[in-house]
Amino acid sequence: MNTHAIEKTELNKILFNASQFAVLEGGKRLLCNTQPTPDVKEAKFRLKITEESIALLFSYGVAKVEYFPAFSDELGRAKKGSSLSCGELLKIENLLRSTRIAHTSINSVTDENITLMKKLADRLYFDENLEEDIRTKILNDSEVSDYASDKLYTLRREIRLLNEKIRSRLSEYLTGDEGKYLQDAIVTMRDNRYVLPVRAEYKRNIKGFVHDRSASGATFFIEPEEVLEMNNELRSLAVDEKEEVERILGELSRRAGFMAEELTTDIELLEEIDCAYARAEYAYKLGCVQPEINDKGIIEIEMGRHPLIDRKKVVPVSLSLGSTYRFLLISGPNTGGKTVTLKMVGLFCMMAMCGLFVPAKRVKLSVFEEIYCDVGDSQSIEESLSTFSSHITNIIHIVNHATKNDLVLIDELGGGTDPDEGQALAKAIVAHLLKTGCAGVVTTHYTALKEFAFSANGIENACMEFDSNTLQPLYAMRIGLPGSSNALAISRRLGLKESILEDALNNLSVDAQRFENIVRSAEESRIKAEETLKECNRLKAEWQEKHLALSREREKLNHEKEKLSVTAKAESRRIIRDKTAQAEELLEEIESIFAKDTLNESDLIKARTLKNRLSDKAYDVEKEEIVCPQYEAVRAETLKVGSKVYVKSVNQTGIVQNVRISKNEAEVLCGNIKIRSKISELSLVIAEEKAQTNKKQERVKITKTLTPKPVPTLEINVIGKTVYEALPDVEAFIDSAVIANLEEVRIVHGVGTGKLRAGIQEFLRTHKNVAEFRYGKYGEGETGVTIVKIK
Repeated sequence: MNTHAIEKTELNKILFNASQFAVLEGGKRLLCNTQPTPDVKEAKFRLKITEESIALLFSYGVAKVEYFPAFSDELGRAKKGSSLSCGELLKIENLLRSTRIAHTSINSVTDENITLMKKLADRLYFDENLEEDIRTKILNDSEVSDYASDKLYTLRREIRLLNEKIRSRLSEYLTGDEGKYLQDAIVTMRDNRYVLPVRAEYKRNIKGFVHDRSASGATFFIEPEEVLEMNNELRSLAVDEKEEVERILGELSRRAGFMAEELTTDIELLEEIDCAYARAEYAYKLGCVQPEINDKGIIEIEMGRHPLIDRKKVVPVSLSLGSTYRFLLISGPNTGGKTVTLKMVGLFCMMAMCGLFVPAKRVKLSVFEEIYCDVGDSQSIEESLSTFSSHITNIIHIVNHATKNDLVLIDELGGGTDPDEGQALAKAIVAHLLKTGCAGVVTTHYTALKEFAFSANGIENACMEFDSNTLQPLYAMRIGLPGSSNALAISRRLGLKESILEDALNNLSVDAQRFENIVRSAEESRIKAEETLKECNRLKAEWQEKHLALSREREKLNHEKEKLSVTAKAESRRIIRDKTAQAEELLEEIESIFAKDTLNESDLIKARTLKNRLSDKAYDVEKEEIVCPQYEAVRAETLKVGSKVYVKSVNQTGIVQNVRISKNEAEVLCGNIKIRSKISELSLVIAEEKAQTNKKQERVKITKTLTPKPVPTLEINVIGKTVYEALPDVEAFIDSAVIANLEEVRIVHGVGTGKLRAGIQEFLRTHKNVAEFRYGKYGEGETGVTIVKIK
């Protein structure tokens, strides 16, 4: 790919920005030097690597490449048998650690779609033993650990002990009678041997070897005879230590040298992985998508954003070319975004050819053998080239080399010269490029070129939109219509004198005025039509939402109706059970009387009395009064204390205790429970009708004794009880609720330490008749209450 196109489309800036996400210097350099590939398979390979890297980093949390310093000739010297320094061996340890982490982290992912990155990871070579040995034996860039070998540990231990012994003996000179001969009460070193600073006049009072004299001659540095042998031994041990350290470094260097070629390959592979991770992070940060790649010259960009413009400010652009037409002619006002759009097309293609994702909603891009670009002013004083000359030089190169496999980008074709000649030349150049079959994007202000695009095959007009009311560019593209330059309108907005503008308008040719008027009128009509369509779509969406809301409300009403029906049936069954239980009790008493062997008059009177009571209790289902309440909507201003209302949220009726109009809520007493409810959730009970039937009473003889069951309340209070004491009461309460066909009940356990609440809820979690349970809402008791829904 020619460097001129890379610079003009600013691909080099994109690569540099992406390289800043790389960890290694080699990875940054590799990404900055990436060249767009014209091979569609290679481009797809690069994009697949980027796709897998995004999944590894942001879906599976794989760590990025561990940093290690750049290498120069260390591995080459190690391969030749040279001994490396501590710092150089630590660089190899860093490389081995980075290699191991990259290999294990990538291969730990079990996703079958991660294939290419695993192939790269499988080629990495590492030696955990060598990594561990270097890490434990070398402390820093200049120091080997005492524990690098047993011999080194012994030598250093002996050196420390001998040092202490020498210093201890010399310290006796400092505190003894010899101290008066010393210049300073210190022990110092000369030639790596311990010495004493003796005054010149007493040098003969200290027997020993003179190593040095001060510059003034007042002090002699003497090694006493008593420590001479110990210093000699210390020097010998230091030599042994140095040899052992060199042996250790040499051994580690030889081991590194044996794998020098593999480590060199590791560096290349890690830089490639680092480069892929950098492309992935760049795509993630900019909200990029993976483009579809082809080699047919087809380009489709939906809501593309130039990556060098702030994504909060840039206006997305959509365009397409390469299917029904190969060339796109963009026209419109100055500063309207024509050049940015043109450069974006070339930039997106080259980014995809480099393996980079692009910032857009959806993208289909093509690879090209070459991308030719003529954008901006390239005039040169040194080469005596004017603006037109520099442009035409680039154009000559393009028309001489462009083929059907290339992409051509030309900004303001034919500019910089006489307008008549310029547009004639531009028209001829575009016609020639159309014959070559190449794809291209051209920007222009020339009317003749816009007219040419209407009639010629393979080229399509496009315009950058312009608000004729505010005289501001909209930075959006419309394909199919040419754009008006609006130069006079923009000049008027910027403050050019009206007299000058009128003269300019008179100087326009009749045909030019007519064409511009037609284009402007068509654009205004299109904008109005789009606004109308947008409003229609808004109204359609609004009515669809209302229709959906009505459907939901209808379903809700049907559900409420079913709940009321179920409640009425349950109440009917309860009444029947009560009457039946009472009848059974009377029959049982009558049977007990007639079970006696002999009956007296009092027994007969008692039996007759029970019979009369049984007749009074005789129950005919169809003669029993069934209450059918009637409701009407509640208004806040008419709701009064004492009114009987139906509460939808708990499916119960109750008496209004308090009304808060400012908060649009009321307190309702439902049985023993006070509920705070929104007024919109209430319905006023206005009448109760009694339905009667005409069926004849039927008497039923009951032979099975049933104990009458009391009607359960909606609430049980177990505050103050232990879990052991409360659970039987709660179980009986749930069973009575099931028998009464209640839908929802309330258990009051309080907050306290939370043990009672936890025990009750654990019991409810396994109860077969409990559908679900929850804490009370605001106004229901919150965490001090558990609301239970019965199956």
